[in-house]
Amino acid sequence: MMRTVIMVALGCVLLVGVASGDKHSKGSGHSGDSKGSSFRSGLISFQFAGFIGGVQNFGAPFSLRDGEASLTSSGDLRLEVKGLLLPDGTTGPVTQISASLVCGGSGGMVVATTPEVDLSADGDAKIEAKITPLVIPCSGTIILVRLAGLNGNPSPIPFYIAVTGFDGQA
Repeated sequence: MMRTVIMVALGCVLLVGVASGDKHSKGSGHSGDSKGSSFRSGLISFQFAGFIGGVQNFGAPFSLRDGEASLTSSGDLRLEVKGLLLPDGTTGPVTQISASLVCGGSGGMVVATTPEVDLSADGDAKIEAKITPLVIPCSGTIILVRLAGLNGNPSPIPFYIAVTGFDGQA
């Protein structure tokens, strides 16, 4: 019962966060222009042991100094994280990340995942990738930052460690 209440609350927070994250972020917000941003949001590290789009949270207490993701209507995804670190000030075993596009909110599904990129020792990374085929419209857009490599090896289970939907004040 308590798990159901927590999952419903998480879903509501994420859906409200997606709307407010886009409204408060810099840039054009939703746009029909193929070069404009159709989705733009801040990122937060997420420590709730649950699922978004069928993907489980890593469960480790990562913190994120700054992060932002945007997706254009032509499928250009740009994601940047700064200071994605564990409490000991390291990235732990995490050496690579990727990004996944989820359509349908927290209960939706992953429709695309980018190739992995290296995560620096300072917890910084940038992803610039083309999402194809792009699902438009993608209602309830969420972008997950996923664990893609552990100690230089592919992760056997690509958990998520950060998520969009919140502005920097959330």
